[in-house]
Amino acid sequence: MKSLRFAQRVAASQTPSAGQSGLDRRQLLRFAALGIGTAAMPGVARAAANEEVRMALLGAGGRGGEIARSIDNCTNAKLVMVADPDKGRAEKLAAKYGAKAVTDLRTALNSDDVDAVAITTCNHWHCLASIWAIDAGKDVYVEKPLSHSQWEGRQVVLAAQKSGRIVQLGTQQRSDPIQMEAREFLHGEKALGEVKYVQANRLGVRGSIGKRDTPLTPPAGLDYDLWLGPAADEPLYRNNLHYDWHWDWNTGSGEMGNWGVHILDDIRNVAYQDTVSTPSRIVCGGGRIGWNDAGETPNVHFALFETETFPTVIALSNLPPKPGVKGVWSTKGQMSVSAPNSGYAVVCEGGTYLGQRGGGKALDKDGKTIRTFRSGKSTVPLHVSNFVDAVQSRDASILMAPVENGHHSTGWCNLANVAFRAGGAFDAEQLNRASDLSQWRAVLDEMTAPLAGFGASVDDLVSCPMLQHDPATERFVGEHAELANPYLRREYRSGYEIKPAV
Repeated sequence: MKSLRFAQRVAASQTPSAGQSGLDRRQLLRFAALGIGTAAMPGVARAAANEEVRMALLGAGGRGGEIARSIDNCTNAKLVMVADPDKGRAEKLAAKYGAKAVTDLRTALNSDDVDAVAITTCNHWHCLASIWAIDAGKDVYVEKPLSHSQWEGRQVVLAAQKSGRIVQLGTQQRSDPIQMEAREFLHGEKALGEVKYVQANRLGVRGSIGKRDTPLTPPAGLDYDLWLGPAADEPLYRNNLHYDWHWDWNTGSGEMGNWGVHILDDIRNVAYQDTVSTPSRIVCGGGRIGWNDAGETPNVHFALFETETFPTVIALSNLPPKPGVKGVWSTKGQMSVSAPNSGYAVVCEGGTYLGQRGGGKALDKDGKTIRTFRSGKSTVPLHVSNFVDAVQSRDASILMAPVENGHHSTGWCNLANVAFRAGGAFDAEQLNRASDLSQWRAVLDEMTAPLAGFGASVDDLVSCPMLQHDPATERFVGEHAELANPYLRREYRSGYEIKPAV
């Protein structure tokens, strides 16, 4: 009777679309009243009648372990399967939660024992796994960044809209209550006046990933063809297969897609109130400095995003502020805006809001703290729980990070990466001419000044001209568009293609 009552509540709360279940509200109520077994019910009702949402985890790396813990902590969800092409990884994580281990994610997608999936694969798998899951009638929690290219992200959005599945992006800070508090403080109360611009930072020190003389041999127990999936089969010269795929364009999105997406998503939420999808003009510079390793993505990356309201500047570096310096960056006294080293500053007419993971503070024009925002909550469990609640209720409107919103936030990172890849010889004069914003020019100086200490100069960087982007078509337009548009879509390996949504 407990499952029957739950199904009745779900059926009474909404009228699902044909894409969700093929049943109207009256039919769902009839199923509940008759007590029809779950095997005969469509996916929308099946998860409800089971009480617990039965979830499969696709990807058993470090992030997969964190999401698995959050699923396990949900009283209304159960981890029933773990899929990873690395057999040992899948078995180890599955054993911890009494789940079934498989190597091929399609086993989970084809299982009637799975209602929803959490995708924690490498970036290059995010979209294809999401689309396959949606096509299989599963709801989807997919890790950030949503896409490896902007075009494929749009295909996920279209697939979700057509099917009516519940799809959430793993930008968990959206489930932190302080985000809404800060948003209300800035825009409801207008406590600091009009926003002038935003400065974003990710100044997190990393190290070289090495450079081999001979190609890396995939570890034993790994189905390498499945690990590659849609990515090209290219020789790898880094030392480690796992995690360091982030720094290879074939499989990763660099630090801009790894950490930048969290910070830029916060900015879209708190500063722009989600009213700006993607920027209309982008210019950037950067390079991979000081390491001479097998990585391709920049370890120094700075960009200016212009919108119809106010601009955002982002400064990203994986180098210490000076050679030999250990520990985290401090922007105080080193950068013109003392924003958090992993966060952002919303610079307003009457003061500044400083935001970062788990907290924030507002300063008046003299730099005095006038309000502090603290969370004290672990947001990943909250975010996973929010997804599970949406799956049970069949109400996508309660999602904190719905897929299209995540597509837009990911887009800022994708566009910054496109601008970098479309760049040529570093042109300081061209970058300075790109904007009259003094903060942009300050960041140019702050990001290039330390290079000499690492045996580099601006000649080791690339830059791009100002690129115009049409948020409506998600294409570059105007002068220089031909340099950037080829990077908006990639080629896929046979058998792992993403097809245009119909």
